Amino acid sequence: MVKIAVDATPLTIPSGGVRRYTDELSRALAECYPEDEVWLLSDQRFEVPSRAPANLKAARGPRNLLERRWWLWGLATEISRLRIEVFHGVDFAVPYLPLRPAVMTLHDLSPWMDPSWHMESQRVRNRTPTLLRLGLSTMVITPSEAVRRQALHRFHLEPSRVVAIPLAAGGSFHPVPQPRSTPAYLLYVGTIEPRKNIPLLIEIWRELRKHHAIDLVLAGRRREDFPEIKPEPGLHLKGLTLEEDLPTLYSGALAAVYPSYYEGFGLPVLEAMQCGAAVVASRDPAIAEVVGDAAILVDVNNKPAWFEALESLIANPDHARTLAEKAVIRAAGFSWIKTARLTREVYGHAVERFRKKT
Repeated sequence: MVKIAVDATPLTIPSGGVRRYTDELSRALAECYPEDEVWLLSDQRFEVPSRAPANLKAARGPRNLLERRWWLWGLATEISRLRIEVFHGVDFAVPYLPLRPAVMTLHDLSPWMDPSWHMESQRVRNRTPTLLRLGLSTMVITPSEAVRRQALHRFHLEPSRVVAIPLAAGGSFHPVPQPRSTPAYLLYVGTIEPRKNIPLLIEIWRELRKHHAIDLVLAGRRREDFPEIKPEPGLHLKGLTLEEDLPTLYSGALAAVYPSYYEGFGLPVLEAMQCGAAVVASRDPAIAEVVGDAAILVDVNNKPAWFEALESLIANPDHARTLAEKAVIRAAGFSWIKTARLTREVYGHAVERFRKKT
């Protein structure tokens, strides 16, 4: 039996890829390794994943003022009290005191690429490189080989210390048979934030709408640093959308569109593919790694190419169906069970490296 602690802080926010990662991974770890104890730790209130196995447990937060200095004292105290053997920081952070082996998930390098993408990420920009440089993160997980290469280059990490482990779409994402809606719609799912290139998507949709009866659905929480989107005919702002409602949205779309400037993985792309949606996305290295030849990839700022790609799906339904069929086959190669098993192997490597250092 191994006692594992997972940072539950991402579970305090209502949506987003890191929340989904934390939820799915912690549950899959507990299901795959019933002899282990998987503890969720945070200094804030959080939701325990639904359908949690008995060995997936939540611990109390800070017990006094000193422990409110969570990453320095509170977390270390909780780790010692529970006799945790390895800690997983799922969101760019690990404990400041190296009492146990620690694994950090580095989802992408966007905090260091364009400050306008993350107006409130100064703490991550300053803290994470220091944690990596000091070796407080025994091992590092990235969601793609693209991010692994970027991390090795930027932070000068030892290659054996960094492992790429792909994410997956949850089991609830599957094709939902239904008649195509009238009018047809393009779909974007994800947080509405600067990095996602939403203005380009709206601009391309407006051009398409001059020639075709097609709507645009934006399903996702708008972050505070993104301007409010004004309503207009054919534009549907769903806001934060329940996970159980997403398969129907994906399955009914003419295409799922993801024009992001940069991604570490692109989880909504894989969710769309698993639901049998044709996908048109930006030619980002991580997205390309995920989709293979089962999606249309377009240079992020090439407006004519975006228009042409989407119009081709409108004009040729057979092409869209063929792409959707390839997408389902491609998506079947990813699973949270596989992610959990590969992650558990990294925990073992972290324990071995930590023992050698001490």
